[in-house]
Amino acid sequence: MDWRQHRRDAHSLGRTQEFLKQIVYGGNDGIVTTFAIVAGFAGASAQGVAQIGGVAVIVFGLANLFADAISMGLGEFLSLRSKHDLYHERRRSELQEISENPDQERTELFEILRQRGVPSGEADTAASILCRHPEIMADLMMTYEFGMANPEDENPIISGLFTFVSFVVFGAAPLVPYFMLEPGQDTFHLSIITTFGALLALGLLRWNATGEHVARSVGETVLIGTVCAVVAYGVGHLVAA
Repeated sequence: MDWRQHRRDAHSLGRTQEFLKQIVYGGNDGIVTTFAIVAGFAGASAQGVAQIGGVAVIVFGLANLFADAISMGLGEFLSLRSKHDLYHERRRSELQEISENPDQERTELFEILRQRGVPSGEADTAASILCRHPEIMADLMMTYEFGMANPEDENPIISGLFTFVSFVVFGAAPLVPYFMLEPGQDTFHLSIITTFGALLALGLLRWNATGEHVARSVGETVLIGTVCAVVAYGVGHLVAA
């Protein structure tokens, strides 16, 4: 019982990490997308195009936020569904090839094992044994010949939902000051702060998911968001000029 519980715990950790990837994916796009709206309005307003009210910023920001969140969520769903379909179709074809041309498939598996450092004698023995177990052989060929991992643990609906929720939650950060204050330079500066905080939190989540160096995870996330924000603000100025 202990080893089964340990296996379930390990599997649960993998699922959590997978969800964190969706959070980083959706959250980064959400922050950048919404702040682009805020920064664009701020850039245009600074050029004196019009007195842009807080309601306009909120309406355009929320409309863009939810429209893009739905698009991202559905895109993730369709992407994983396609990945599932492609994997199962390729595996079905591989099982058919093993059944119809076992000698050729055995030779391919033998060469794969040799290329990965298995001595010739052991590779020959392993290939002969695995030929008697086509399901296992097909799994190995999918991984080592086609580089395709079994996506059965990736639920398209859940992944799409996490992407959508992450996009909305993180993407709302640049709009928060506009719900509380009248639009102006101070409000925009507060939006920059909340955006930076959201990017910082996202970078920490990325670090937690990947285990890479914290400075790299946070630094890259904040840098990418900053570049996009500067571009959006500059476009607002150019349009107003």
